[in-house]
Order: sequence, then structure tokens, then C-alpha cells
Amino acid sequence: MSLTYRGCKSMIDRRSYASVEDMQQKLDIFLLNSRISQDEYNELTESLNNA
Repeated sequence: MSLTYRGCKSMIDRRSYASVEDMQQKLDIFLLNSRISQDEYNELTESLNNA
């Protein structure tokens, strides 16, 4: 579990983001730059959509 994943998970849990679209864009960029794995991305996206 990466530090980036933990930071994103914390932000999503606290709803500490400007908008869902903004946070989703951040997750997309982190995935494309290999900062998070595909599994972490899927989990974070699911959490974001259920928040």
C-alpha cells in the first residue's frame, strides 16, 4: 500500500476534495504515473463513488 494511496484514501474518507470530478482526475493521474496500482485505483474509485 503506497503513501499516495493512503493519502487519497484519507481525503476520500474525510471528503476533503473540491469535487468528485476533481478527485477522480487526481486518481487518474496517479494511476497513469504509476503512483498507485490498478487495484488501489479501483478501490479508491469505488470509495469515491460511494461517498
